Amino acid sequence: MKLRDIAHSRTGDKGDISNISVIAFDEADYPLIEAHVTADRVKALFHEVVHGEVVRYAIPSVGALNFVMRQALGGGVTRSLALDAHGKCLASALLDLEVPDRAA
Repeated sequence: MKLRDIAHSRTGDKGDISNISVIAFDEADYPLIEAHVTADRVKALFHEVVHGEVVRYAIPSVGALNFVMRQALGGGVTRSLALDAHGKCLASALLDLEVPDRAA
């Protein structure tokens, strides 16, 4: 199933750093998200866009993960020629990530 079936996301940016929070709709799905949405998978997904490190912060009290991605916005909003200089579309792309079905 797609991550978007069990979670939503929010994004933010500062300079050339993008961050994406993935928040479980239902706290019962948080362990599944935590197990399968890793920094390595996010880095691999965005390998053409994110040229720096990807760090994952777990926030179990709200059922969320936050990914901080460095060198991700082509130099930052004021320097980038990208159509999505703020990185808002990155959240949508992350929600397309495949995760195992709950029953699996």
